[in-house]
Amino acid sequence: MTIEEIGQEIIEEFEMFDDWMDKYNYIIELGRDLEMIEDENRNPEHLISGCQSRVWLSANYQDGLVTFKADSDAVITKGIVNLLMRAMSGHQPKEIINTKLDFLEKIGLKEHLSPTRANGLSSMVKQMKLYALAYQAKHGDA
Repeated sequence: MTIEEIGQEIIEEFEMFDDWMDKYNYIIELGRDLEMIEDENRNPEHLISGCQSRVWLSANYQDGLVTFKADSDAVITKGIVNLLMRAMSGHQPKEIINTKLDFLEKIGLKEHLSPTRANGLSSMVKQMKLYALAYQAKHGDA
């Protein structure tokens, strides 16, 4: 499944909710399901700068695919990073780098976040793409 197809699934899930309180509750639920980063990666090296909350993100490259794990000290942020991981984890670096993540705007997430949380969202996306770029540079045009 492509990142765009996963994004479309996410859009359809969010369309089930009538108001933003229900959508926020859904994001919080997603945060509870987050596949957490290993304890050894909960360190300053994996901390994403630019986020209001503390967010740790690690990446792994295997068989041409990048997978991510993360954690945060804020439940809403855990849900947001889980959405990003769901969309981008398990894909080739090239696809991660080139994706636009249109679903974030289509579900209204960017417009319903505070400016500091929106900056954090951008920082998370940027860091995930930087990991993909590093793996692409190291392993070729996979």
